[in-house]
Amino acid sequence: MQELKASKEITVRFSEVDSMNIVWHGSYSLYFEDARTAFGEQYGLGYLDIFSQGYYVPLVDLSFNYKQPLLFGNKARVDIVFKNTETAKLIFHYEIHLVDDERLIATGKSTQVFLDRDYRLVWTHPPFYEEWKKKHHLI
Repeated sequence: MQELKASKEITVRFSEVDSMNIVWHGSYSLYFEDARTAFGEQYGLGYLDIFSQGYYVPLVDLSFNYKQPLLFGNKARVDIVFKNTETAKLIFHYEIHLVDDERLIATGKSTQVFLDRDYRLVWTHPPFYEEWKKKHHLI
């Protein structure tokens, strides 16, 4: 089975750090969001693609594991990997590495579920998602 992955490079901005010059923990969720956006653009599974099919995909779980601090001005790369599952969910794993030396900064995971336009939980793969998975040799 094929592994789907993408990357997004970032440069830490002043507005993302705290008084110790360390990236504020809330910024990591934005970095992961940027990686999900890059993944969606690369594989045709962006938020607007999903919305145009009549669904929402809210986050229901988001976790981080910090290994080393990320500082103002650092250039980093957020790697995202799609984790295939039989359930009607989008699961992604993340790694953030410094661009200069590949040092691992943080890891993480997110889970999103499908809701229909009436905000009801969808228990099975929406038809468009089933087709997307077939296209990418995931089923």
